[in-house]
Amino acid sequence: MQRIHNAIQLTGLSRDNLADLYAYPTDPQVPWVRANFVASIDGSATSGDLSEGLGTPADKTVFTILRELADVIVVGAGTARAENYGGARTDPQLRRALYDRGIGGHRDGAPPPIAVVTSSAALDPGARLFTETAVPPLIITTSTAPADRKQQLADAGARVVEAGGVAITPQELLSALADLGLRRVLCEGGPHLFGELLAADAVDELCLTTAPVLVGGTARRISLSAHEFRMPMVRRHILLDDDGTMLTRWTRR
Repeated sequence: MQRIHNAIQLTGLSRDNLADLYAYPTDPQVPWVRANFVASIDGSATSGDLSEGLGTPADKTVFTILRELADVIVVGAGTARAENYGGARTDPQLRRALYDRGIGGHRDGAPPPIAVVTSSAALDPGARLFTETAVPPLIITTSTAPADRKQQLADAGARVVEAGGVAITPQELLSALADLGLRRVLCEGGPHLFGELLAADAVDELCLTTAPVLVGGTARRISLSAHEFRMPMVRRHILLDDDGTMLTRWTRR
């Protein structure tokens, strides 16, 4: 690996190299929560109202390896709708190899399910989330969500999990995932869900891509919460791509 100013040049890194850099703890006994976001140089979490508008080839490369490593991909309902989520597409052979190494993946090579957090279960059962997926999505919802909505989502193929009464706390969310044996957690947004997890001190690490672009406008940041907090973080690595993309991994101190 060529090191430049305490950073690693992305060019030439293999999938195995990246898996080593982003490996989860071996056999975590409680959920390890990793968040992955992309932002512009001036702090915008979206361009054209979508995070995809900030994507670069380097970001896509790391986005893919993070999904390969995860047990489950968690998103808020707003993000699932806005980004038109479908099921994760991963490499079965790589997923099995990562599992054998004890750093992620799946013993059968199956992709990680998408888990959507929604207190109201207000999702379209005809959306790609249900129609374009190799594994059933998880709908993490509440006991007070309308029963007919939950039944419609179950009929569409989802696994519906009640994890709260009126709202879902981060602790209830992670407990529900742990009960399903899903401990390597990858959160892909949105800002409200990420902010709630941060405020609850439930985030172990952040993988942040800085796209080489300024966008201006009034787009949101990657995290939003009711109150300000401070969480000291430690930089684990920086990856640099030739186009200027910078990919950082931070863990809490």
